[in-house]
Amino acid sequence: MKKCILNATVVGPGGILPRHAIVIRGDRIYAVLPMSSLRRRDQDGGDLRCFDAQGGYVLPGFIDIHSDYIEGILQPRPTTLMDFETGLREAEKQLLGHGVTTIYHSLSIMNVIGSGGGRAGFRSRENFERLALLIRNFHESWHLIRHRLHARYDIYTADLYDYVERLLEEGKVHELSFMDHSPGQGQYRNLEIYARSTAGWDIEGDLPLEEKLALLRNRSPVPQEKLKTLAALARGKGIPLASHDDDSPEKVLFMKNEYGANISEFPVELAAAKKARDEGLMVVMGAPNVMTGGSHSGNLSALEAIREGCAHILCSDYYPASLLHAAFTLEEKGILSLQEAVRMLTLNPARAMGIDADYGSVEAGKKADLLVVRKLQGRPLVYQCFIDGRSAVRYNYRMTKKEEPCSA
Repeated sequence: MKKCILNATVVGPGGILPRHAIVIRGDRIYAVLPMSSLRRRDQDGGDLRCFDAQGGYVLPGFIDIHSDYIEGILQPRPTTLMDFETGLREAEKQLLGHGVTTIYHSLSIMNVIGSGGGRAGFRSRENFERLALLIRNFHESWHLIRHRLHARYDIYTADLYDYVERLLEEGKVHELSFMDHSPGQGQYRNLEIYARSTAGWDIEGDLPLEEKLALLRNRSPVPQEKLKTLAALARGKGIPLASHDDDSPEKVLFMKNEYGANISEFPVELAAAKKARDEGLMVVMGAPNVMTGGSHSGNLSALEAIREGCAHILCSDYYPASLLHAAFTLEEKGILSLQEAVRMLTLNPARAMGIDADYGSVEAGKKADLLVVRKLQGRPLVYQCFIDGRSAVRYNYRMTKKEEPCSA
């Protein structure tokens, strides 16, 4: 039996389609057609199992290609580490409620300078290995959403090079980025902001700032030839490669020409974002940046990048709820049409990951990963999620009226 989502306002790749229906057969979209084209007996549930969107928007499921969210779930306090499988199981329920149907967990492969407390203490090789294996097992076994691994390789961890190479060879990585969080460049060009950030997250433990800087400046990066080897290995396996925190047009060109990067994540200045766009790289900005109106690190505003036409993708970064709200914020501010904003969460990231033949838009033949979204008191909320054509979750919002006082 086929399924059908009735009375939908479909956010399609080419525009908004009011009063439409989406017919699903198996795990794929069979047809998107006007309600008037459905036979009356189908609308009444004759040959179809029907779900009524009640005029709500139907969007593709969000594809989040950079999310640190799982770190905060597994380590809710600096001294508390939760069970990994329980945490991932709970996280996917929350992510689904935010409209995320495919997630690339961005996990850092790095060494920790100093005592390694706080969030950085979580980013050990041991924890990475546990999570990498768990993500693969989830994806291949019982799960709600699609779990993939985005490996963020710190280019100052030469001792972990062989490990990263093995991860790529074993097919455990689905997106690779080269990361350099050294102070004085990239995200942390401003040392004041670096000091505040590291104090807040305790990234290098309790060392004084000058001692941290001295330790960091004495490190040696992975030789370029070895990074080229990793990049070539990724390309050969169809794994997208991202540059991280590009702070100049020159760095964008270097990452593209030397390593073959096809994605620029979080460029820190507009000139870098424009260069990435002009060179054919897909530019990723953070949806929280859209919601708050600026970068938490004092770098490029996502709104500015979008207005200038040099941002293609929004990711959740650290706040999954921002995806849905950022899309509607862009539409409400008149910066993008709703379908253009939604494309930044769906079709564009699917293209960047090379999965757009199956995901990212409400079109016949694509996987039926779909969201029903309606506005409640002016705010967009997820009402229902479908994955592989099956209803994965449904929310029923209610209002409790004030009770009348009892009479004597």
